Amino acid sequence: MSDASYRDAIFSTPLDRVARFSFDEQVVACFPDMIRRSVPGYGQILGMLGVIAERHLRHGAHVYDLGCSLGAVGLALAGRLPPEAFRLTGVDLSPAMVARARETFASESPEHCIEVVEGDIRHLDYRPSGMVVLNFTLQFLPPTDRDAVIAALYAALEPGGVLVLSEKIVAEDEQDNAWLVERYHDFKRANGYSDLEISQKRNALENVLVPDTLDVHQARLARAGFARSQVWFQYLNFASLIAFKP
Repeated sequence: MSDASYRDAIFSTPLDRVARFSFDEQVVACFPDMIRRSVPGYGQILGMLGVIAERHLRHGAHVYDLGCSLGAVGLALAGRLPPEAFRLTGVDLSPAMVARARETFASESPEHCIEVVEGDIRHLDYRPSGMVVLNFTLQFLPPTDRDAVIAALYAALEPGGVLVLSEKIVAEDEQDNAWLVERYHDFKRANGYSDLEISQKRNALENVLVPDTLDVHQARLARAGFARSQVWFQYLNFASLIAFKP
């Protein structure tokens, strides 16, 4: 397997028409670089997932990584937990992502029980699980579909199970939100993105990535039945929550 990853330059030249963002072969080729330079705190979130699993996952339990992309969550858990500690199913809608993730796990975590399937998380028949990870995935679903997905995940979780939900967020206050967005653009500039790239990427994601407020996320979790949830990580307008099933 070639593990080559290319620098994200998708939006570096002026485009007459900016197409809707999609997780195609072009994105897969530069995805590690794109995530590193575009998602504040992504590495820290991944690093803690193994720690969270150690504390909350029943030995041998099943884990879902929904919207698994190239398999970073599975690699994070495999790097911290022995093969017998968990079984993981990664799910992604992009055939290119699924193919690359399967290659990665076969090469880097052959002893762990990890499978990757192509599918729409809105229409899965979920199996009982001890932990579910939604890492920057729910935000790409139509807002009207999000309640049903979270309710299905609550039903699938075993008693004592946890849901980790990481999302780009929007602040309630307009001025606060503007400050967060401006600093996020500064973050991207500091990581080498030009104003043209920032603008064209924003246009490509319009109506594709639709963020919620933290209050909306927590209210949705409560409606699904989660008795307790909390924000355990936030970096600018990117946050991760953990929800606990009694």
